[in-house]
Amino acid sequence: NLNFDMNTVLVLHTVDYIPHYGYVETEPKTKAGRRAISLPAFLIDMLKLHKDAVLEQQHKQGDKWENRDLVFPDLKGGYSNPSYLLRVFNKLLVKAGVSHMHFHDLRHSAATILLAMGVNMKVIQELLGHSDIAITLRLYAHLLPSMQQDAVEKWEEGFRGDETNKN
Repeated sequence: NLNFDMNTVLVLHTVDYIPHYGYVETEPKTKAGRRAISLPAFLIDMLKLHKDAVLEQQHKQGDKWENRDLVFPDLKGGYSNPSYLLRVFNKLLVKAGVSHMHFHDLRHSAATILLAMGVNMKVIQELLGHSDIAITLRLYAHLLPSMQQDAVEKWEEGFRGDETNKN
């Protein structure tokens, strides 16, 4: 559920593929999983271009289009096959010269980058949809000691004041 006016995506559902049954749309595992995520303007711009491409594909398909109002549908408007998505993802990794990784690793990478950028752990918890900050801390606390030196330097600067300039 993209809101281009508010630059947000609202996470209300998850989709699982069950072999020999098909796609099942459910609610997130926890209440925290239902969340609004603010998106940067550059990403909104990319999503708008993608939406135009999807609308073009919908026009080509005409009555064959399965209108599920998905952000990333298959070529006929339905759910994308997970195996296909993984093949495309792996091809992109090779093309970009990036070592093999699991698709879910992107989530971990995003959280790690945000933490390294100094984003508050509580905000990261909310973005990831973790029900308890303890989950987020358990997954990412190992990164915090490496950031201690930066914190010590900021602390030193904040309390030292202009005394260094007097010497």
